[in-house]
Amino acid sequence: MSMIKILLVDDHPVVRAGFQRLLDNDSRIDIVAEASSGQEAIDKYFSVKPDIVIMDLSMPTDSSESDTAQAYGGLEAIRIIRAKDPEAKVLVLTVMESEPFPAHVVQAGASGYLTKRCAPDELLKAVYEISEGRTYYAESIREMLAPGASDSSSPFSKLTKREFQIFSCLAEGQSVASIAEMMFLSPKTVHAHRANIMRKLSINNNSELVHIAIRHNIVQA
Repeated sequence: MSMIKILLVDDHPVVRAGFQRLLDNDSRIDIVAEASSGQEAIDKYFSVKPDIVIMDLSMPTDSSESDTAQAYGGLEAIRIIRAKDPEAKVLVLTVMESEPFPAHVVQAGASGYLTKRCAPDELLKAVYEISEGRTYYAESIREMLAPGASDSSSPFSKLTKREFQIFSCLAEGQSVASIAEMMFLSPKTVHAHRANIMRKLSINNNSELVHIAIRHNIVQA
């Protein structure tokens, strides 16, 4: 029986250590690498080529980095990995369990979504299911993804997929120039999306944008 190679991504060493101990108890699972940021996850994915990435969503970025070396949050890391390798399998394991995250995670191409409140057996079951080419979503997440179940009360329900993507990048501290380069857009287009985001969310500046992102657990304070 072949081993299931795992890349474990979480910015908290204690959390990674806990999940590593759990997964290491299974003889079929091998933690081949760990990462503490979205950018490190991208680099290590293409270095070690794991069977599955277990990815947290909320990871801080380093605002001191240059535009060409920006760190990415978990959601953007999923998009980048899947864009470069459409066969990549990603299991999201996060505290974020409210809209709009489940829908955007699915749109980004993740194969599964669990919250960190899940039972150890459910995490192992998700790993097995995804390793066999299937998807696995926690029951609460499946309910959110059901047709007609979207939360229209969420302020982000007003944003398009592209706008939410740009909103997340701005909240992580990425510049318009770096977002434009990453998404193959012109800076003018990104500025236009930013203006639409500000209008739809009834905010006036980047400080308010970051504040609403922190309030809804999109980025960490």
